[in-house]
Amino acid sequence: MAQGAKRKPDRFKIKIPSRYLLLIITICCTGLIVLTYNTNIVTEPINNTVGFLVVPFQNGITRLGTWMVDQVKNVEHMKTLEADNDKLRKENEELREENMAYANERKELEELRSLYKIDGQYSSYPKTAARVISRSGDNWYYSFVIDKGTEDGLDVDMNVLSGAGLVGRITSVGKDWARVDSIIEDNMNVTGEVLNTSTNCVVSGNLQLYDKGRISYSRLSDPDNKVKTGDKIVTSSISDKYLPGILIGYISSIEKDANNITKSGEVTPAVDFGNLNLVLVITQKKQTVNQ
Repeated sequence: MAQGAKRKPDRFKIKIPSRYLLLIITICCTGLIVLTYNTNIVTEPINNTVGFLVVPFQNGITRLGTWMVDQVKNVEHMKTLEADNDKLRKENEELREENMAYANERKELEELRSLYKIDGQYSSYPKTAARVISRSGDNWYYSFVIDKGTEDGLDVDMNVLSGAGLVGRITSVGKDWARVDSIIEDNMNVTGEVLNTSTNCVVSGNLQLYDKGRISYSRLSDPDNKVKTGDKIVTSSISDKYLPGILIGYISSIEKDANNITKSGEVTPAVDFGNLNLVLVITQKKQTVNQ
């Protein structure tokens, strides 16, 4: 632009004095304050915006806090349940032990009652009680050891009782122990007598037969057919090892032998040879009685 040329005036530039500008701003602010105080024209959009942005965040925080509180409560509840379970488990174990002890005591009491009863049945014989401390390794007490021996006056061939009748006899003895072979053992024979008819027979052990809860008898002479099932067989007075009159068992079957002279069959023992814990030993031997 050439020097000396005149500058064109700006038609659109408005010059407002500072004091008037300040006055206008003051009036606008005052108006906005009054408008905001008396209406929600300004605050409503702000509140809506804040609500849109903040409320979901607050809800999330609330849900998170509630979840965390619930988890803490659940953990505390689980700890309480575990403590209660441990307590109940211990109580159950104690009750189980008490029940087992009670069952054992009850069983022993029943055995003692049974021994007391059989002691009364054979009151003419001196006896001593003994406890079974070991047995041969199968289901039946065909051979076992008791906790008394020579120190208690026991000797070989002394008769042993339990339940309702004859168990067997002592076959070996030590200072504080004795071995008993029962009448169910394969090589054991007892001279018996049918109580109703005074007829002699031989009762023999048979472990295979005892799986059915039986032993056998043979050489029974019964020409008049007087012997019946259910008759008692007791030890005979002619037995060389056993005292007379001790119950062996009950006849459960009768069969004629091939010779048509004698009979044989099965006997249900008076003693449960699957459960023996306490026994009575007659401290008097057959040979002593015969003297």
